[in-house]
Amino acid sequence: MKKAHELRDLPLEELESIEREKSEELMNLKIQLSMHQLDNPLRVREARREVAVIKTVITQKRAGR
Repeated sequence: MKKAHELRDLPLEELESIEREKSEELMNLKIQLSMHQLDNPLRVREARREVAVIKTVITQKRAGR
């Protein structure tokens, strides 16, 4: 996962595509967790935080910061 300051250098369209991919990954991890197929349950937390950071950077870019 890239840091927030590295993500700020990316164009908005690329950030939105990364956010979609990470959201899908998070959904799949949640499904695996509910079916007890996930080896590392902390991966759900990491993925959730990655999505949050990406969404924050997208919001900042749209606000013109």
